[in-house]
Amino acid sequence: MVKETVQKNNKSRAIRRLVIWYKRNSAVTSLVDTAASSAATASNVAGNMVSGAGSVVTTASSVASNVAGNVAGNVVSSAESVVSTATSVVSNASSLAKNTLQPLVFDPLKRLQNSDNTLDKLNGNQSKRIWIAVDGMGGDYAPGPILEGCLEAISRFPINIKFVGKIDNVKHTAEKMGLAELLENEIENNRLELIDSGDPIGMNEEATVVRKKKNASINVAMDLVKNNKAEAVYSAGNSGAMMAAAIFRIGRLKGIDRPAIGALFPTRDQTRPVLVLDVGANTDCKPSYLHQFALLGNIYAKDVLQVKKPRIGLLNIGEEECKGNDLSLKTFELLSSEKSFYFGGNCEGRDVLSGSFDVVVCDGFTGNILLKFLESVGGVLLDILRSELPRGRRGKVGSAFLKSNLLRIKKRLDHAEHGGALLLGVNGICVIGHGSSKSLSVVSALRLAHSAVNHGVMENLNQLQKLQVLNS
Repeated sequence: MVKETVQKNNKSRAIRRLVIWYKRNSAVTSLVDTAASSAATASNVAGNMVSGAGSVVTTASSVASNVAGNVAGNVVSSAESVVSTATSVVSNASSLAKNTLQPLVFDPLKRLQNSDNTLDKLNGNQSKRIWIAVDGMGGDYAPGPILEGCLEAISRFPINIKFVGKIDNVKHTAEKMGLAELLENEIENNRLELIDSGDPIGMNEEATVVRKKKNASINVAMDLVKNNKAEAVYSAGNSGAMMAAAIFRIGRLKGIDRPAIGALFPTRDQTRPVLVLDVGANTDCKPSYLHQFALLGNIYAKDVLQVKKPRIGLLNIGEEECKGNDLSLKTFELLSSEKSFYFGGNCEGRDVLSGSFDVVVCDGFTGNILLKFLESVGGVLLDILRSELPRGRRGKVGSAFLKSNLLRIKKRLDHAEHGGALLLGVNGICVIGHGSSKSLSVVSALRLAHSAVNHGVMENLNQLQKLQVLNS
């Protein structure tokens, strides 16, 4: 109760500061425009001086070749000095405008966002440290970036890591990356434990190979969760093998036919991402599978995203209930008759990122295409913005003001910021990372695993078996 009061008070103060800032926004914006205009004027003056200096040189050269040439040289030197001074003025004006005025323009919103992050850190620091099993050999670049991300996450979140992999390989990589001392320190502090395993499962191998390679790193990591030696597992390796290992080792939740991979997508509202599932675990689905995905997503949105009444949407080609293929039509009927969650109807592709829905369900084939498409949007958008920015000094001044905004846009669209997707429907917390995950993605995925454990997702997921629809 005290923690909630502190959060509300901090949020209220941040909002009051934001309101005060908006009242003075017009004056500050005017100052910014004036500074930019002054910098542009200085740039024009410098250009005129350069042009004048060129005229003087030309005239002096035509009048005489010896004495007048020396005079012209002196004039040019003086003109260059003036131009250099003018350029310095432009640079200083730009720097002054950026450093003095930009915080007044951009920081209030940033502070409000940072206040939420600060509260998250306070809540995290007060939490009990949990053990997470990590498949250290899974991923395109393993084990280096995986280890680096784990060491970073240990210092940022209340988690301990059981790092599963070939110990000799891991230590050699740590030595090569300059992480050996930090690794040894975390082992001595009992915050990281190295656990030996056999050969990893390759990204191009069949998922069923988990039954043959019993000592593979993903199997060893999954056994740690099965034997209650870890509360969650993370892998950036073969997602099919991850799913198969989870089903064979820890099993499905009772009443769930097919587990689903749920990924968080950004929306217009930075504080409310949308959960899309399935994004790759089941390419061919039945209406009952999508119905179960909606039940799983509803609990995740309530527990982890803290949405009191999640709005569930069915991805379709139109809003009307008569639109779509046979799978969509039959699934619509099931979701419409479900009383345990709020079904908001069909969700068109353009509505996925609108913030109108908290959970969007679809088959894994469609969801995976949607996920891969979104991963490319951030980079393409930033490239377009860079190409459209004006060139020259004016462009540099404008870019200086836009830099922090562009970085925030990149952060919101970067899939590495979300790091991983939860495998929902199995009897444990499993986070699947992207195959190309680097250290930032690993940190984000481990934060997601900690959040899922900390909010008691498994306890509520286990309550699903009491629903009559899953027992019928």
